[in-house]
Amino acid sequence: MTIRKFGFAFLLAMLSVILIACSSNDSNEDTSEKGTESDDKAANELVIGVAIEATTIDPAGSNDLSSEKIQANIFEKLTERDDNNEIIPSLAESWEFIDETTVEFKLRQGVKFHDGEDFNAEAVKMNLDRILDEEVASPKANTLDMIESVTVIDDYTVQVKTEFPFSPILVHLSHSAGGMVSPKVIEEDYAAMKEGKAVGTIVNQKPIGTGFLKFEEWKPDQEITLVKNEDYWGEPVKYEKAIFKVIPETATRVADLERGFIHIAEEMQATQVETINEGDYATIDVTQSTGLTFIGFNVEKEPFNDVDVRKAMTMLVNKQEIIDGVYEGYAQEAIGPLAPLAFGFSENLKPLPYNVEQATQILKEKNLEGMKLSFWTNDDDKRKDTAVILQSTLKDLGIDMTIETMEFGAYLDELRAGKHDMYMLSWGNSLADGDNGLYNLFHSSGKGAPPNAMFFANDRVDELLKQGREEQDTEKRRLVYEELQQLLIDEAPMMYLNHPDYLTAVSNKVKGFKMSTANIFKIHDVEITP
Repeated sequence: MTIRKFGFAFLLAMLSVILIACSSNDSNEDTSEKGTESDDKAANELVIGVAIEATTIDPAGSNDLSSEKIQANIFEKLTERDDNNEIIPSLAESWEFIDETTVEFKLRQGVKFHDGEDFNAEAVKMNLDRILDEEVASPKANTLDMIESVTVIDDYTVQVKTEFPFSPILVHLSHSAGGMVSPKVIEEDYAAMKEGKAVGTIVNQKPIGTGFLKFEEWKPDQEITLVKNEDYWGEPVKYEKAIFKVIPETATRVADLERGFIHIAEEMQATQVETINEGDYATIDVTQSTGLTFIGFNVEKEPFNDVDVRKAMTMLVNKQEIIDGVYEGYAQEAIGPLAPLAFGFSENLKPLPYNVEQATQILKEKNLEGMKLSFWTNDDDKRKDTAVILQSTLKDLGIDMTIETMEFGAYLDELRAGKHDMYMLSWGNSLADGDNGLYNLFHSSGKGAPPNAMFFANDRVDELLKQGREEQDTEKRRLVYEELQQLLIDEAPMMYLNHPDYLTAVSNKVKGFKMSTANIFKIHDVEITP
């Protein structure tokens, strides 16, 4: 992490104030040239207001979304996903499956890292070996831990072998965990580790990739600045800088957008959409996500060890009411665990219907009137509001549901103990694939560890999850996930609520901006008008 000395930063700040004051007091100055310079700067600097600061720029570092939004512009992967989540070439020009566990990549030639180092097969091996290195202990390692070996064939050919047939390997390599860092920087980072420094110390100081933007500066708690890569192998961006400014308060991000201080404001509230769209300075970009919001049932505790009770609870809830009342309409109703934009989703699924009469009859037959239940959540407004709606619904049936709210870290720890009846979480499925969207949620190997605080385990589910990740034929794989999702609907280990939309305010001066279904900025094609 590059941190400027405070004395130097203070001197620059004071100098800026003096210069502004001097220019303001010079009434004889010709402002026409000054205005042109200001317009040029406005068109050359893309400023994005982010809610949360990145924790690391190292692709092997923290698995948080705020960090990935920065990494995506600096580091490229072998593969990428287009706007429809289809796999497309990136640093790998092409690939061929040699057998069920080996894929051979032909690499793009002539690509340079930002420090002038060549991108080649050795660089690929060094990066993939690093993400899986137990000494590095990357929190992203599980994204690529199916990789058994990486073999250099020649300068621009590399083979990746998995421990078992793993059909979505190309998808997983498009994750930020597969971001390519300069080999020189990796070597320096390992050397620093031997001297007792933390993993990623050098990578964070010199985050050097092959991407269309290069790292310039990180001012902690303020902003991260990236600059145009003039030597980019692809089409260079049409602006000189991208500044990611940390603005935690939503209202402040909106105000700064309206005043022209920033061009893009992330994480808008649904209640702000109409006001912003009615203004003349920005519009709201609405992007459907591949994530899932759910209420999990602890299937090892009564009454949710009974599948009929779990089904009844699901049928009691008006999902659209939650979408309209809590999300202001900006979410898609879930019929099962996968979102419509994720691979494996099927329109042939038969969801549990909203049927209060039938659900009430089941609960009466189970003698649950007067029962007390606990609902756990973290301190998130939407989750708390959803809990209140469910609480009101159950109260009408004589069921007393208490809501317990905790700090997020403590919440996850407490869930592992299994003392809860119900809990609320979300799962991102950032890779928009059936395996990524289902395996960690439902495989028995994750039983008891959030997100599977349902303590759910099912042999047939495990079999289908294994088939889904091993099947090479795309259409057969779709059918596996169709059967799996229907089984998960029928078993009802969780209440599948919705797939929330991402709401981003974009200045009318900006063209070409897109948000991915994983909530990552896509700013390569952005153009800014003064």
